[in-house]
Amino acid sequence: MPNKSATRREKQAAAVQRRYFNREINWLEFNLRVLQEAMDTAHPLLERVKFLGIFFSNLDEFYMIRVSGLMEQVESGLLEPSEDGLTAPDQLQIVRDRVLYLVGMADRYWQDQLLPELRAAGICLHDYRTLSKKQRASLRRFFMSTVYPVLTPLAVDPGHPFPHISNLSLSLAVVIRDPSGVERFARVKIPQQIPRLLEVDGACVVEEEEKAKEGDRDGSTHSPERHCFVWLEQLVAAHLPMLFRGMKVVSSYAFRVIRDADLEIREDEAGDLLQSIEESLVRRRFGSVSQLVVAQRMPHHIRELLRENLEIEPEHVYAMNGPLGMSDLLSLYDVPRLELKDRPYQPRVPAAIRTGMDIFAAIREQDILLHHPFDSFAPVVDFVRMASEDPDVLAIKQTIYRVGSNSPIIEALKEAALNDKQVSVIVELKARFDEENNIEWARTLEKVGAHVVYGDIALKTHCKATMVVRREPDGIRRYVHLGTGNYNAKTSRMYTDLGLFTCDPAIGEDVTALFNSLTGYSLNKGYRKLLVSPGGIRTGLMERVEREIEHAKGGKGGHIIFKMNSLTDFRSADALYRASQAGVRVDLIVRGSCVLVPGVPGLSENIRVVSIVGRFLEHHRIYYFQNGGPKKSEVWLGSADMMQRNLDRRVETLFPIQDRALRKHVIQDILWTYLRDNQKSHKLLPDGRYCRLEPLDGEPPFDAQAWLMTHYGQADDPRLAEGIPPLLSRMSD
Repeated sequence: MPNKSATRREKQAAAVQRRYFNREINWLEFNLRVLQEAMDTAHPLLERVKFLGIFFSNLDEFYMIRVSGLMEQVESGLLEPSEDGLTAPDQLQIVRDRVLYLVGMADRYWQDQLLPELRAAGICLHDYRTLSKKQRASLRRFFMSTVYPVLTPLAVDPGHPFPHISNLSLSLAVVIRDPSGVERFARVKIPQQIPRLLEVDGACVVEEEEKAKEGDRDGSTHSPERHCFVWLEQLVAAHLPMLFRGMKVVSSYAFRVIRDADLEIREDEAGDLLQSIEESLVRRRFGSVSQLVVAQRMPHHIRELLRENLEIEPEHVYAMNGPLGMSDLLSLYDVPRLELKDRPYQPRVPAAIRTGMDIFAAIREQDILLHHPFDSFAPVVDFVRMASEDPDVLAIKQTIYRVGSNSPIIEALKEAALNDKQVSVIVELKARFDEENNIEWARTLEKVGAHVVYGDIALKTHCKATMVVRREPDGIRRYVHLGTGNYNAKTSRMYTDLGLFTCDPAIGEDVTALFNSLTGYSLNKGYRKLLVSPGGIRTGLMERVEREIEHAKGGKGGHIIFKMNSLTDFRSADALYRASQAGVRVDLIVRGSCVLVPGVPGLSENIRVVSIVGRFLEHHRIYYFQNGGPKKSEVWLGSADMMQRNLDRRVETLFPIQDRALRKHVIQDILWTYLRDNQKSHKLLPDGRYCRLEPLDGEPPFDAQAWLMTHYGQADDPRLAEGIPPLLSRMSD
């Protein structure tokens, strides 16, 4: 038998010779970095549990979207290698090997490290069988009142076809024996409407008794606050005889199904986009199966029964020792134990736009840059809210991609419409996994009289833009907010993003043209200051890369710094290879997938790629070009990654930072801060592995996010930031 790990390394090495890493394999390396955060004891305990839940949640989405896409290629007979040299079957095999390794690592860490630490901290996840009689009696009452009424046992036999197993659902495969001795099979779905982890009423009796004995021995009576939980599926399994009266329950085994969840809307068949999305959401529950996860102890014949009925090949069946669906561990973060979490962080509000101030006057005075979560998101909400109340505001236009639940932005837009403002909202119905939310918001806004547009059938509207049109003594003025992240107050506290307030007339004209193209039939191609996709961002960035190459050839040096979520566009990678070969220094901060191979002599020796995974999700996209010197340097911000979909198949924007002080602030206090990180930063090596950076001899430890949390609010305005010194002597601006 060939060594699978060796085979994987050989294929990765071959990928280096072919110029590109594989996107899917590189993404799994990103998820390993998430897992490593779960293993980092510098984090408080519940933060590590949270990272473990995110690791498993990421894997779920990976199988719903990326793996299902590879399986479709195989089923369609598309077996040609991609630009990275790997065919779809190659990728699926490498993915399986790597996922088995990562999940095994995660499961061992959960069992051997996190569970004992949680128990020691008073958070106990019990096996149902170990509970006291009092606890089981309490749970039985809960089962009878809340769980039992919603359970539906489904038999499988010639008279009962195999039931549909919905996406992400957890089920029990139940073996029962009838009075004649014949064994039968049934499925019981674990209800998703009920919390997966059930808190046990009262104290954890067994643990309290043990703790009391220990207290007697050492004279201490103190014990941590107790929170005891049991898995819902264990409660259901313990009460299966109630569902199969007159039968003998022989055994039960948990299993979980993940299906293809990528919606496909055919432009030529979509007469009504809203209706098409709603129909697609129904189809999502019936997508082909991309992963079947079963309990390790499940017998082979039951696995085969499930596999055959779910129509999935053996290589897509995974067996696990621990609980299935471990993304539900995220609910443990709600346990009210502040000492086991990061200290709460209070973002600042820049002095120019303190609560209650005239935000329009502040924007007229100067462009204002917000850096979330270090800056509060409240000014963005206030911008829309104040516009909704201001009698001089004539219109508000905004794009909506993901705003979350209970959105204050939506409430402000509703208020504006009720106040007779002209409100135009482009709601992207195809925002993956937010479709139902966005349908609800669209209908809510329509009911109060807002103009709601659902975007282009063929293109997702991913740009983040708001425009307020206001009547002023000297005429009509347009106030604009452009951002790198969604108008989501909740995620603004967890994601790093940048947003710009400006009333620059040229940008206002560009944003007007952008909204006209989104709401009407305008085919505007010429923007004065914005780069707009499809088309414009790719062209604009590549022109500037080529300009940097010319500067390097002319002896002026060259430096590019890009920060983004993903770099998977091969043409963009090729352009950066050309820049490296011309002597341009290229620093890339790429959180997730990166197909570019750095540090290869003759190809990319001047390219450095790092990835940062920390307390906050790195989300802003920043594109910096030195352009021959400090006075001419350019900084662009926006919503687009260097991915083919962002550059060619989405409506995206990049906007320039024109104010020199703000531009210097982005370069020195954001980009260079991240490039200094030697605590949460991982360097991408030419063989595809990432190594965690360590401080060099004499270099102090430096955590970029921690530094920003500590120092960012020392000055209210980056123009007055004496308290934030230049970070490196090699500053280019």
